[in-house]
Amino acid sequence: MKDTYRTIESPSQETLFKEKGSKFFGYAFPISKEEEVKLFLEQLKLKHPTAGHFCYAWQLGEETIRFRANDDGEPNNSAGQPIYGQLQSFDMTNILVVSVRYFGGTILGVGGLIQAYKYSAQLTLESVAVVERTIDVSYQLIFDYPLMNKVMRIVKEKNIHILEQDLGINCVYRIAVRKSEAEEVIARFESLYELELKKLT
Repeated sequence: MKDTYRTIESPSQETLFKEKGSKFFGYAFPISKEEEVKLFLEQLKLKHPTAGHFCYAWQLGEETIRFRANDDGEPNNSAGQPIYGQLQSFDMTNILVVSVRYFGGTILGVGGLIQAYKYSAQLTLESVAVVERTIDVSYQLIFDYPLMNKVMRIVKEKNIHILEQDLGINCVYRIAVRKSEAEEVIARFESLYELELKKLT
């Protein structure tokens, strides 16, 4: 079972690819929701006010994938799709890659554009620090204080990440369990009969 994914934690350095006078500035940004795409594009438009095209592709999700590729005025599928192809080649998600083009006076043609945007995205993705993260499942645990030691023993043994804890009349923990280990971990918790376990969506 695949329970990891590749992404980036911080924006890339600016990269530059030149082809027949045209300049392609490449950028990669970590994203967690689609609304962030617009914000990053607005930042780049302020940085490059005279650029002709802001072509991009993004992908979101670890298991259910959403993506978009945008040619921003270039011929159909000559910019966004080659950028998206590199996201797939590098097997990355929760990421936006933008290639900002300044026209250099020589028409590149559709084939030339496809190659240029592909190389721009490739250069950018080669420059980033990739992180591998686990796909986790979240659960809520509710139990009384006498069970605390037993619960914490499982948490430590299985290296479980506690997302939130509320210690009131009883103990309420929200935990993240690596997907491939969830079945075994849940069985351990379920063996503590006084503990209430609920999967969170």
